[in-house]
Amino acid sequence: MSGESADVVHLAAGDDEAHPASVERHPGRGPEGRPWHRGRVERLSSREVYANSWMSVREDRIRRPDGTDGIYGVIDKPTYALVIPRDGDRLQLVEQFRYPVGRRRWEFPAGTAPERAAQDPAELAIRELAEETGLVAGRMELIGHLDVAPGMSSQLGTVWLATELVEGPAEREHSEQDMRAAWFSTAEFEAMCRRGEITDAQSLAAYLLLRLHDDNPNRGTGRAAGVTVSP
Repeated sequence: MSGESADVVHLAAGDDEAHPASVERHPGRGPEGRPWHRGRVERLSSREVYANSWMSVREDRIRRPDGTDGIYGVIDKPTYALVIPRDGDRLQLVEQFRYPVGRRRWEFPAGTAPERAAQDPAELAIRELAEETGLVAGRMELIGHLDVAPGMSSQLGTVWLATELVEGPAEREHSEQDMRAAWFSTAEFEAMCRRGEITDAQSLAAYLLLRLHDDNPNRGTGRAAGVTVSP
């Protein structure tokens, strides 16, 4: 495609280097598989205390910088993809009942692969967008990364901007049967945030990444990875 940045690649190319976010961080392990000793906190042992199809919980015995021992509970979940579908000045959100907080919440489409499986982030973003909204993106661009809750979870997230959208039927999971999708202008979105109608931390953080992406004068020529997806 003429005029495209060198950072825009085709999924069919199969170039893992084009998707740096595809490298999974394993629970309790750092780069190149080394044990985590960030901040000089040493992990002495680890045991899994609970697991299901979506997450696991472990309790680590740790040693602090002053030499005292303690424990740390960690929730491990696979890397998720959050997608911002944009059509001109409109953004599409999904709303569903969030059981832990007991309320319905508007959010950007997001999710993880089934059964805690690792999946290429670009492929995951495409799947989540189509599954929750029925939208198929002609262009999917990686605009940032998020830590979900680094004080208690190892989960990471990638944030994608989806454009050149084609509408189709959603294929939601059974657990998403109460979900609905709707378009909002950016002014409406920001007004909902001010009124406390959008409180999902990941969606709020993703919108900041979108604003930074749009304000970047070097957008399209920088190092942010992009993916052009053939319909």
